[in-house]
Amino acid sequence: MTDHIVVLGGGTGGTVLANDLADHLGPEIDDGSVEVTLLNDDPDHVYKPVWLYVPFGQREPADGRRPLDELVDDRVDVRIDRVTDVDTDAKRLSAREAVDPIEYDYLVLATGSTLEPDRVPGLAEGAHDYYSEAGAETLREELLSFTEGHLVLSVVGTPHMCPAAPLEFVFMADDWFRERGLREDVDITYTYPIQRVHGNPHIAEWAQPIMEERDIEVETFFNAESVDPEAETITSMEGTELDYDLLVGIPPHSGVDLVADAGLGDDGWVDVDRHTLEAEAAEDVYAIGDTADTGVPNAGSVAHYQAGVVGQRLASEVRGRPATATYDGKTLCFVETGMDAASFVEFDYETPPSPAPPSEKLHWSKLAYNESYWLTARGLL
Repeated sequence: MTDHIVVLGGGTGGTVLANDLADHLGPEIDDGSVEVTLLNDDPDHVYKPVWLYVPFGQREPADGRRPLDELVDDRVDVRIDRVTDVDTDAKRLSAREAVDPIEYDYLVLATGSTLEPDRVPGLAEGAHDYYSEAGAETLREELLSFTEGHLVLSVVGTPHMCPAAPLEFVFMADDWFRERGLREDVDITYTYPIQRVHGNPHIAEWAQPIMEERDIEVETFFNAESVDPEAETITSMEGTELDYDLLVGIPPHSGVDLVADAGLGDDGWVDVDRHTLEAEAAEDVYAIGDTADTGVPNAGSVAHYQAGVVGQRLASEVRGRPATATYDGKTLCFVETGMDAASFVEFDYETPPSPAPPSEKLHWSKLAYNESYWLTARGLL
């Protein structure tokens, strides 16, 4: 009998997990007692943090893409197809190109986040973003021609991918305009939907003084309700209206419909045990990364660490041993504070973040990690 492990999603979590399983379960894969399949609807693996640098001309979108089959161990069956249904009772998936259902013994959902700008009237038409490849490229052209006026960055929806990225953008934009001698002619405003500048109070406490020092205006408790592209205004549910000349929006995010349709959680996020990452509503189903509703940030490092935990648990399970590996909420990220300085934070369920003083060394450390990421995806780091 062959145990079939299916990983759905070829982002950071899914790719790292597939390689981890090939490493941990190599003998079983070789003798045919275990099969690992990675399903993704795109032949490329995309490293999304690259998009932050595209608007400032420091990276190209192609720098964040690699063919998935070049990153994944040959012992993993990589299939490019769009899954259309998840039946956790029958333990099978339906896919657009598959003639027969794909049966599994263990399923890991790593389906990530989806941008939904249409939830806010006018946002798709009036705002730019760098949370998509096309958005980052368009924003680059807008920034290059923007020499004066009011730049507004509005965090419209939470949770969202890379929670530090909105802070990074305004810090980098401030520095970028200063380097070009334009900062006196550009006003920058940052809005956030709760009464602080970041969801984590410790990071908010650290970031607020930097924003004040840089003359970055802040509007907290600003829940965007609508955007008027012709009038160039954004209005909040609380009644605040801001004029803008260039609007950068962090759109609302959701998971995928498959998750909700399968009864695994609301808005496409899987309800899981936050330590084991097992789905609460189905047996032999795990979720990692953005897909797992654990309360930790939707960050690539989270997906990476969770993939390691699930890889160990699955190896134990297929060998008939107790699965003891657990996730402790570990998260780490670099936070750009300008064009040549960055901070660093590391925390978990028990330990709050304490951002390091910004330095050029940490900035270069972040750039070095971005370059070495492909080794991480391959399971070599």
